[in-house]
Amino acid sequence: MESVDGVAVEDHEKIMDIWGHLKELRSHLFKALLALLITTGFSFAIAKQIIDLLAVPIGGTDRLISIEVTENVSVFMRVSLLSGFILGLPFVLYELLAFTFPGLNPGEKRWILISIPLATVLFIVGVAFAYLVMLPAALPFLVEFLGIRTTVRLSNYFNFVTSLLFWIGLSFEMPLVVFVLAKFKLVTAKALASQWRIAIVVISIVAAVVSPTVDPINM
Repeated sequence: MESVDGVAVEDHEKIMDIWGHLKELRSHLFKALLALLITTGFSFAIAKQIIDLLAVPIGGTDRLISIEVTENVSVFMRVSLLSGFILGLPFVLYELLAFTFPGLNPGEKRWILISIPLATVLFIVGVAFAYLVMLPAALPFLVEFLGIRTTVRLSNYFNFVTSLLFWIGLSFEMPLVVFVLAKFKLVTAKALASQWRIAIVVISIVAAVVSPTVDPINM
């Protein structure tokens, strides 16, 4: 068998092929990182407006108090970074999935390209549902519970709101995730139906982790 510097030609070609894939992966990761940097920079520019918008369900930022020196900055950074991540997520998903395109058939590529904008729309719908339906219903109950006057802390409120919006938006992706897995024949309706007990346990655990309070009603 022929060799190149003591390495079999076939092995040499495999090594070169691996290096080629790694270079391609690095290119996609660089583009994804660049997209995140751009969207995060944009989020920093409009963070104040986002904070004002998120504070509307509680009655505006005037209803909130800050008791730590770094609290305002921490909230500003949290909102900016999370907003940048959410805005850049479609670009990141596309770059990561584009790396797998050479190994997919045209039908699989088409479904992936369709799923990315659908995932974005579903996430936005989930966030809108949490913001417009859940928060207006939950906040008065939580703040006025037991009839005790509650002064809401800035960091506590935004940790609660951003976590709720993110996880509810993410939960709205489940129908699309199951649909895509079914299109790739990784799951079937029969398999899903037979594992409903496990699904209930997993959903309950996730709901317990995501829920802002420990009571089973919110869960």
